[in-house]
Amino acid sequence: MLDELKEEEIVNKVGGRFKLSTLIQKRMVALNTGAKPLVQVPGGDRLQTVVQEILQDKIFLDVAGELQSRNATATANIAGNVFGSQKPAPIPTTQARDAD
Repeated sequence: MLDELKEEEIVNKVGGRFKLSTLIQKRMVALNTGAKPLVQVPGGDRLQTVVQEILQDKIFLDVAGELQSRNATATANIAGNVFGSQKPAPIPTTQARDAD
């Protein structure tokens, strides 16, 4: 586990453990779907990249819980949206059927 995640500084910076977890998860999804990192981390570890983006105040969750960037030029790229202003299609889920 990363030492930075054990510190209260990062938890307090985003407003709690649940918000931190949400922010990390959303940013990891964005990086995995093509978003460009806002900081360079040796070794290319994506989790370390996300932690550094948070600690350097590069990313945050807005009041609606959406991932945002403090850098205006990076905001369009922050969510990994490589196709302009369109949001990616939701991932289909399989609904369990009742066995009658």
